[in-house]
Amino acid sequence: MSKNQLINRIVKTVLYVLVALFFIWTAANGYYNRIFSDSETFLILFGQHLLLVAVSSLLAVIVALPLAVFVTRPKYKKFEWITSNVANLAQTVPSLAVLALMIGILGIGFAPAVFALFIYSVLPIFRNAVAGFNSIDSNLKDAGKGMGMKPSQIFWRIEVPNSSYAIIAGLRTAIVLNVGTAALAYYIGGGGLGVWIFTGINLFDNGFLLSGAVPVTLMAIGIDLLLAWMGRAVTPKGAKSATLQTVE
Repeated sequence: MSKNQLINRIVKTVLYVLVALFFIWTAANGYYNRIFSDSETFLILFGQHLLLVAVSSLLAVIVALPLAVFVTRPKYKKFEWITSNVANLAQTVPSLAVLALMIGILGIGFAPAVFALFIYSVLPIFRNAVAGFNSIDSNLKDAGKGMGMKPSQIFWRIEVPNSSYAIIAGLRTAIVLNVGTAALAYYIGGGGLGVWIFTGINLFDNGFLLSGAVPVTLMAIGIDLLLAWMGRAVTPKGAKSATLQTVE
């Protein structure tokens, strides 16, 4: 284990211990009673939050991954700079400003919230996918050609497996960000656990606040751990370090 990996593991362990202690303290003070006393509302808000994240992330994947494949082909590589700049520009707009803009176009409710989250998800997925495809050793592709592989076989058997770690890292970043940002959907009537979070803030009620914020935190941690496991499971040995160096 390298020094950086050791530091990373220690920091993560300390953070998880602090989070666990915080949960124990807040539970002992009864801050989560609302989840059980009003469980029907909680399940509705939880489902809305999950749906916001799932739909916006799926749309981002549908747009970002094919776009990344397109701009990393030698014939169309000249379009990489403009697509990267457009994606970067969209990411620089504050999330609340995007929500306000969407109200004028799509009104209030679920649709504008999903669109705003979609915009924020595209860049991490696109950027990591581009870095992953660009990190593949050209000798691997040449070896594939030498073995008589067709371009589609080189893509699915060499490029996709060897860039999968970077692609999933982008998905982790985008989806975890989405879980937190989806709370802002409350401002435009998009529902989700932000309803309880901002009600708690407005009323100075820690019960409301933590009953909304803690499930959001647990959702983000759970998704992050699941995708981290998937990244390790699907990535060929030896491809992780080369890909990570390119992404960083």
